[in-house]
Amino acid sequence: MEPIEPENTSEPNEHSDHHRTQAVLPKPVLIQDKKNWVRRSIISLLIYAFLFYTVFDQDIIYIAAVLVVLMIHELGHFFAMKAYHYNDVKLFVLPMLGAFVSGTKSKISQRQMCVVILAGPLPGIIIGFCLLISTIFHPNERLEMLGNIFFVLNLFNLLPFVPLDGGRLLETLFVHQNHAIRVVFTILSIIAMTLLAILAQSIILLILPAFMVFDLIMKVKNQKIKEYLDHEKINYVVDYSDLPDTSYWTIRDCIILSFNKRYAAVEAGVHKYSILEGSLMQHVISVLEIPFIKDIKTFGKILMVLLYIFFMVVLPVAYMLIKFLD
Repeated sequence: MEPIEPENTSEPNEHSDHHRTQAVLPKPVLIQDKKNWVRRSIISLLIYAFLFYTVFDQDIIYIAAVLVVLMIHELGHFFAMKAYHYNDVKLFVLPMLGAFVSGTKSKISQRQMCVVILAGPLPGIIIGFCLLISTIFHPNERLEMLGNIFFVLNLFNLLPFVPLDGGRLLETLFVHQNHAIRVVFTILSIIAMTLLAILAQSIILLILPAFMVFDLIMKVKNQKIKEYLDHEKINYVVDYSDLPDTSYWTIRDCIILSFNKRYAAVEAGVHKYSILEGSLMQHVISVLEIPFIKDIKTFGKILMVLLYIFFMVVLPVAYMLIKFLD
């Protein structure tokens, strides 16, 4: 996404009042890159396969199986977003770390978000469970390997820690709009993900909690900006396209002052386009909040939690019992 400077088509008015306020410079226009994400994702997928083969020394069939499971998981999110008419839906692959799907919407429904989150791991768990059950009665080494990958990777993704799908589901259901609880939840998730990385003796897994620490620091600083905006009665619960120009420059000034080292080359209060405007614009967008519609009542939340427990606990236990009794 790249910013462009909007054209200024206004003509000077020689009859304007001498004391009129200076015109506000229009905010940068957000241009969505809708063409190159597929090519970038394919290239990243190939890099993922190469690094996986090089680092873990696994055979090609195993690597192909991991990539198939990964893509089916992410395509679940992708098509769920498409079904709910998200805009600019894209799939990105992060070599060695996984993948993610992004999309935008003018308003977020709690129910729809839960469906989008669950659309990733649940199909994979069902596929893995069916494959593993079938191999109990009809042994097949390759199918068992594929079933284990489907089952384990998607169950891992349902663990109740952000940024995994399980953590995102619980966050969406219970703590989405409470900043203090979200911070505590994120800190606990960082600790849990760090312990998992240590237990797995994986340096690569440590990258995730490291990123989470930096993201948490940014969110805490952004929250202080939001508190100032609340005090000044400036609305930040709005889509970027609907954000007034004056609000853009106010939020931009707050960001420059809060992240003074990152934006040392830009002076707060000087409202002109900077060479860092693209980064500043994205930072402004990260401060904005999309309107959140709470459309899941208490009974619906209980059903969601029971569904989570069924896939996270009941199905794995059922598989182990069937395998033990066979």
